[in-house]
Amino acid sequence: MILNPAVSTLIRSLVSLVSRFIPLARRCVTQAFRVALLGLFLAPPLFASPAVEVVVSGIEGEARENVRQWLALPDELAAGDSVDRLWLERFARQAVDRAKTALEPFGYYNARVTVSLEESQDTLRLLVRVVPGEAVRLSEVRVSVTGPGGGERRLRRLVDTFPLKKGDVLLHQKYEEAKAALLSRAQELGYLDAAYGRHEIRIEESATSAVIHLALDTGGKYAFGETSIQGAPDYPDGFLRRHLNYGAGEVFSHSRLGETQRNFTNSERFRDVLVTAGTADRATQRVPIVVQLKEAPRITLRPGVGYGTDTGGRFTLRYRDLNLFHLGHELNSQLYLAERLQGLVIGYVRPSPRDIRSATTLQLNVQQEDTDSYFSRILAMELARTHGFGRGILGTAYIRGQYEDYEVGDQDDSARLLLPGLRLSVDRYDNPLRPRRGYRYGLELRGTHRLLGSDTELVQFLVGGSHVLALPGRFSLRTRADGGTTLLSDHMRAIPPSLRFFAGGDRSVRGYSYKSLGPRDSSGDVVGGRQMLVGSVELERALFQSWGLSVFFDAGNAFDSLGSLKLYQGAGFGLHYYSPVGALNLSLARPLNGRSSSLHVHFTVGFEL
Repeated sequence: MILNPAVSTLIRSLVSLVSRFIPLARRCVTQAFRVALLGLFLAPPLFASPAVEVVVSGIEGEARENVRQWLALPDELAAGDSVDRLWLERFARQAVDRAKTALEPFGYYNARVTVSLEESQDTLRLLVRVVPGEAVRLSEVRVSVTGPGGGERRLRRLVDTFPLKKGDVLLHQKYEEAKAALLSRAQELGYLDAAYGRHEIRIEESATSAVIHLALDTGGKYAFGETSIQGAPDYPDGFLRRHLNYGAGEVFSHSRLGETQRNFTNSERFRDVLVTAGTADRATQRVPIVVQLKEAPRITLRPGVGYGTDTGGRFTLRYRDLNLFHLGHELNSQLYLAERLQGLVIGYVRPSPRDIRSATTLQLNVQQEDTDSYFSRILAMELARTHGFGRGILGTAYIRGQYEDYEVGDQDDSARLLLPGLRLSVDRYDNPLRPRRGYRYGLELRGTHRLLGSDTELVQFLVGGSHVLALPGRFSLRTRADGGTTLLSDHMRAIPPSLRFFAGGDRSVRGYSYKSLGPRDSSGDVVGGRQMLVGSVELERALFQSWGLSVFFDAGNAFDSLGSLKLYQGAGFGLHYYSPVGALNLSLARPLNGRSSSLHVHFTVGFEL
């Protein structure tokens, strides 16, 4: 292509101009980049502050704390490294509405809120001033239950005791808690389809009064359907079903499912337990249940080594067969060898087919005990029938045949006994390994007569109880008391040591040796008494997760009559470690009266009360 001479001249001029401009532009861009980079590193932050503090005034209590939570600053602002001032000012403008929202659950719908920033040399404060105004009060409260469960007494009681009444301040938390409790109770009573057809709080335009409308429709009541038990073919079906805490056709309850799960787990016969509810059949209003089990080893042999100041060092060997004859019967035996106590116990347990707490037990006991007060050998057999009377309540009727050869004081003798008796125990502790609240007590009545073939005749009544009270600050107060009395008895020499009362030791009066307290004979030897009374008060402070430190005071004695009662006292402190298998308790106690003031060390395993 041939270009016009004028055009060629113009192009050459432009090329020359551009070639001279490019190096200059490159130098300018490079210099600008250097300045920008230097400015990025050397420029100070927009705003720096050691901390940002939110201060709320004009209101107290839970309402003030709720406002503070709604106005909580991000961690980087609260830490006070550096703050974007523009962001903080924008947050301050939003704080007015956030504070008003935080006050509404407490009935303050007319609150006036002002927010300002206050800056000093050391701090930056977000000042929130609240004038709550008049709280909204309820002009009407309408709570109703309709449907098949509308006449349920337990639901009517919740309606009648609804915590918000006409004239009360509108408190949203109370409303939500009562609303949830009513629905939960309906479902617990078997109304699984229960739902609120209407649940509203209507605030009047004046924002000084409100109306609550709450209507629960229960729907139909569901019942337990068939239960399928899987995974334990070695146990009879009837034995497994005794663990169920419900029957087919009974009102469905999730809590009863939980109790059934605990029944299987606590039996120690199953390694894994899963109790689940199937899909409810709306046509029949039945809920099928599936129990999935994985059997634990049937036979166990467990040796053990330990120490207790009452018995000295000890070795134990425990054997258990949890499914004898493949009927769910239990055979257990325990050999224990200690410095002061040796023995062998063999027991056969035939469970009741109807109740997991009921059973018939046959037990053989061979025992030799050598204490500072007496020496005895016992051969005994006991037949007992135990029946459950509800949660934690057991009653037992028994008859024991016993031969005892003994030495106490200057007496060397033997005794044959046929001893029938009754026991009742109630256990309501929240945790058997480390209870924080609850109580336990037991009663026992036993007696014998020569007409039964015994060498002596007597009636004895024994009572014992303990209580744990949770206190603030991770403290707990433990109290314990035990007593016994003998009525219609022969002379004391006709009663063997196993039926006499002694005091002192780890679980009696700490600070004194095991069974070292009681009436003495003419030679000064402790020979035991007709009656006994001991008690303990212990204040414990929980430490970390598994430890506890306590101080305690024990008092008690064995005696023949109230006129001769002298209470021996001991006090000290204890250190407790709570492991998953039981508590380890170390106590240092000093007697507060008596000839000796030496320090006694007591060590026990398990919950002491």
